[in-house]
Amino acid sequence: MGDGANDRGAGLTSFRRHTWLTVPGTAACVQLLFVGEWILDEDVEVWARGPAAVALVVAVVASVVLLGRRLALLPMAGTRPGRPPMGWLIAACAAGAVLAVCPLAVRNYGLWAVAPAMVVAIVATYLAPGSKRLLIACAVVLASLPGGVVSLVAGDGELLYAALFPPGLVAFTVWVMLGPLWAWDTARRLDEARRLEAEIAVKDERLRFAADLHDIQGHHLQVIALKSELAARLVEVDPGRAAVEMKEVRRLAADALGDTRAVVQGYRRTSLDDEITNATRVLAAAEIDARMTVEPATAVTELAEPARHLLGLVMRETTTNVLRHSSARHAEVDCRVTGGLARLRVSNDGADEHPPGTNGTGLGTLRERLRAAGGELTWDRDGDRFVVETTLPTKTTKPTTTTKPKPTKPEPEPTKSKATNAGNGAAR
Repeated sequence: MGDGANDRGAGLTSFRRHTWLTVPGTAACVQLLFVGEWILDEDVEVWARGPAAVALVVAVVASVVLLGRRLALLPMAGTRPGRPPMGWLIAACAAGAVLAVCPLAVRNYGLWAVAPAMVVAIVATYLAPGSKRLLIACAVVLASLPGGVVSLVAGDGELLYAALFPPGLVAFTVWVMLGPLWAWDTARRLDEARRLEAEIAVKDERLRFAADLHDIQGHHLQVIALKSELAARLVEVDPGRAAVEMKEVRRLAADALGDTRAVVQGYRRTSLDDEITNATRVLAAAEIDARMTVEPATAVTELAEPARHLLGLVMRETTTNVLRHSSARHAEVDCRVTGGLARLRVSNDGADEHPPGTNGTGLGTLRERLRAAGGELTWDRDGDRFVVETTLPTKTTKPTTTTKPKPTKPEPEPTKSKATNAGNGAAR
């Protein structure tokens, strides 16, 4: 971000221009006004004005270059911004020394410290905070010596002024120069932090979208695979039943396509009641004896949408895990709302020796999302039985508006039920 073009996108163009005029502009103007006026004074000896004029030009150019370069850097808090251009730094130091010696030689105690104070401020801008404070403290203390010594030797009676004014001038110059530069660095770091935050938000949204797409596609494909396998077994013994199963496969494929499009458009919202109904049908198709218990009977439909969505994700993931990571014959789903907590417990037998992955887009990701909402998700394997338990506070997920949502379709009434095997596909 060394030029205005780079700052334009971040909205810092005006602030950068103001800082450039304030810092390098102030350094150049102060030296030109005060030292230049002294050089143009005909009462000053020519031998002092000549070298000072050349040194003034070098000092002004070097100050502008060094401070302009410093504005292009972006130091992190507590670190050193970088190394200055050594050629220009040496030129600035040499010019500052000349502009100090010439006025001091004619006992101008108020002017000799102007250029050295600028050099101290410029060098300080390139140092880390600890080194910067040490340099400024040493410069303020040592600034009283040259003028004090000259005044004491000359015996002109200006010892107090010669010893105290230069330290104050150095401190004031450093304060004027470093203040706007500190504000610029802070604004740059805040702007960089906002940019990084926006990038992280985009990446998080991409991960969320990838997780949702993985869940939808994985669930549908798993069911399609089971239905196709069943149809392949039935084609020889019961062609009619096989045709029915293949029609179901076609319907599931259409549902998968529709759900995928809905996710892409950002419309699909998983809900617990839909996922419980879907799990009943899918587990029955897989010849898994599934018992669904919901207490009270209206508990699911009375939950706020955020809670229904999160618990629906858990229900969908656990159903997929039962199909993919077990040879289950029995499964149980227990959903209860008591004491301000919604509890969902899903268990199955025939679990694989190694439980499903707990990172990526599976249970591990869901656990983080539940914790962010104030809930908890745990899982445990006991022998061949795998249990997933979820709790979520209902108070933290209540909607903030009292407007009732428009009914879209009759909600299922999930009381204690039992899904049968694929032989009849109905619920007992």
